[in-house]
Amino acid sequence: MNGILLIDKEKDYTSRDVVNIVSSKLNTKKVGHTGTLDPIATGVLVLTIGEATKVSELLVATDKEYIAEVTLGIKTDTYDITGNVLEQKEVKLNKEDLINTLKKYTTSYMQEVPMYSAVKVNGKKLYEYAREGKKVTLPKKEVTIKELELLDFSEKSFKVRCCVSKGTYIRSLINDICKSLNIIGTMSELRRIKQGKFCVEDCQKIGNLKNCKLISLKEALSDYLQIEVDDYLKNKIKNGVILENRYSEDIIVFIYQNEVLGIYQKYEKDKKKIKPWKIFNLL
Repeated sequence: MNGILLIDKEKDYTSRDVVNIVSSKLNTKKVGHTGTLDPIATGVLVLTIGEATKVSELLVATDKEYIAEVTLGIKTDTYDITGNVLEQKEVKLNKEDLINTLKKYTTSYMQEVPMYSAVKVNGKKLYEYAREGKKVTLPKKEVTIKELELLDFSEKSFKVRCCVSKGTYIRSLINDICKSLNIIGTMSELRRIKQGKFCVEDCQKIGNLKNCKLISLKEALSDYLQIEVDDYLKNKIKNGVILENRYSEDIIVFIYQNEVLGIYQKYEKDKKKIKPWKIFNLL
């Protein structure tokens, strides 16, 4: 069994929980996920099955779209409603001020990684430092907020839709927005509605996998240049032979008899060549 499985993750499951359940139901150990969702979050979780686990890097690198709800007047140590409450007070927020601030965040900026995350500093995960009560300088990384739209607004909460680059922490984005507004608030709900070209409407519930629908590798990689090859090139690719670079793309997907045979990329040592990156056993 090889391909991409789209799951609509439910609340209180970790991404690893979903992987373990699918692995058991499909009776295979070769299951991976492409983009962690915290237990509080729901929505699109893209799983790779069998040979498809080799392309996780390509699927992780895509933009993601979320709908997030923010509860005003609460500040937690995790930046979401599951954390320990650090502060609680009445907040008055003007809708126009919020809209103007959202516009300012539709850009690229250096986002501080939240303390409760799996990012490593000096070989140790940040949440481990947090649980031990140890202070550490939090790393920053550049993220891009491509779209940020206000969907709902009330005295106690607001809801936004955001399209962001890989690696963006939505709870950190919300915390940064609240800081800019000089108020406190925390993420109370999060739903991922899209990852790359995969939409939540096409996802399956974890409890309904009897008629398991897998997306083929060929379809999953349709955004990349795909080249049909003959028997001669098939044998070269299967053996990992470096080929002449006749293509303008950085990544080339070779297809044989409607199956993905291999993925090649530009060869840094010789720009006139392309080298094998992933070879598949689908035939």
